Amino acid sequence: MPRFLYVYHADQPMRPDPEQAAEAMAAWGRWMEGLGPKLVDPGEPVGISKSVTKDGVLDRVENAAFGYSIVEADTMEEACEMAKGNPMVTGGGSVEVAEVMKIDM
Repeated sequence: MPRFLYVYHADQPMRPDPEQAAEAMAAWGRWMEGLGPKLVDPGEPVGISKSVTKDGVLDRVENAAFGYSIVEADTMEEACEMAKGNPMVTGGGSVEVAEVMKIDM
């Protein structure tokens, strides 16, 4: 079954108070549980990113990545539908969805 990479994006780092953080973690847990075995790798949050180009290193990345997950789905459309209920989306951010392409070596 095809695998898809979810990259979580937001314009600003989230700094919720402890109560909001607990609610957010519960929402993530419910969403992940709802995916069941289609969630291949729940992923991890990531730290502040930089962008490396031929012109140098940029300290500010617009719409920076905040984490990732890997899921299985039959189609890109199914993978996108599964992402719609993600707490990043419902909280005002976005989920980038890309199929993971296997390379035969």
